[in-house]
Amino acid sequence: MSDLLAICGARIFDGENWHQNAALMIEFGFVSGIVSASDIPVHAERVMMDDGMLVPGFIDLQVNGGGGVLFNNQPDLAGIQTICAAHARFGTTALLPTLITDGVAVNVAAIAAGLAAASHRVPGFLGLHLEGPHLSLARKGTHDPDLIRPMEDSDLTRLVAAARELPNLLCTIGVESVSPAQILALAEAGAIVSLGHSEASTAEAGVAFAAGATMVTHLFNAMSQMGNREPGLVGAALDTPGVFAGLIADGIHVHPASMGVALRAKRGPGRIFLVTDAMSQTGTDLTEFKLNGRTITRADGALRLADGTLAGADLDMIDAVNFVIDTIGLAPDEAFRMASLYPAEAMGIEAAYGHLRRAARADFVHLTNGRKVQSTWIGGQRVWAA
Repeated sequence: MSDLLAICGARIFDGENWHQNAALMIEFGFVSGIVSASDIPVHAERVMMDDGMLVPGFIDLQVNGGGGVLFNNQPDLAGIQTICAAHARFGTTALLPTLITDGVAVNVAAIAAGLAAASHRVPGFLGLHLEGPHLSLARKGTHDPDLIRPMEDSDLTRLVAAARELPNLLCTIGVESVSPAQILALAEAGAIVSLGHSEASTAEAGVAFAAGATMVTHLFNAMSQMGNREPGLVGAALDTPGVFAGLIADGIHVHPASMGVALRAKRGPGRIFLVTDAMSQTGTDLTEFKLNGRTITRADGALRLADGTLAGADLDMIDAVNFVIDTIGLAPDEAFRMASLYPAEAMGIEAAYGHLRRAARADFVHLTNGRKVQSTWIGGQRVWAA
């Protein structure tokens, strides 16, 4: 078998441009270039695709579970392996297993699981997202109010150590529970700090951004809304150029009209990117499961607690991509960037992730012309096929 692969037979989107009658060249797990079909080296091993398109692999920065596993309920190596494998069938090639607000012991176990996943090079594992417990009670959403609390010195020490040891660490915090000095310490350690589950005013959000926060978690949901005299966290995220924001594009968490307004309003270089906020049901026929002892029911395309509160999303990345194309009216190129390049930029890993230019990781998805996933590749290896 040759160390050089030529993936042929499909149109190629490198993250910026489309290539026809071309081959994606892969060497040792990385993209070595895109060449015309007539220029494929004779020693390359050809892998033929049946038409369709090759696009950069999807990157999901908020994945609570999948394959029947909720990370909170199984914060270990096997849990991460199951979650990553479950999402690969939907085109996700890199993800952050996300821990919802929980106790200290579970947080410690989750970090240990992340370190083990990194050591074992689990396909699709990108790092961890710790969503809470340092949030606002007023905007708790599905997070257990009994577990929400201010960040203490011991919490900061643990998170700083995790940020230095994990490949990537994303921390969602509320300004009510975390000080600007703590945000600065996390950012200096290498963590990406995101504001979410917060009643922050625009001014308070600005202080947090100045301290080092660079992201907002699931835009519009569980945060202060945009008003005529107080723009809230939503307005602050849209008006601050360098801030990125995740978006749950299922038509349930955010109205399509609100999505369209936000996408038109957001100024770069920070962008709005897609997340699933998926729970354990992804890739299964589960109709209910538990979080912190509370039952979550799956029905009518949504996940809810008994009181009707949304609890994550019944969504996968290819459905999110298709939603913003078919319902919002985005061009496919931009939708693909929202699922790949923009989350990579939000994490500061765009040199190797989120596109198919030379020296990028060979993480890509083969889609039909109707945008259905045919196969998923991570590091030049096919990890799932229809």
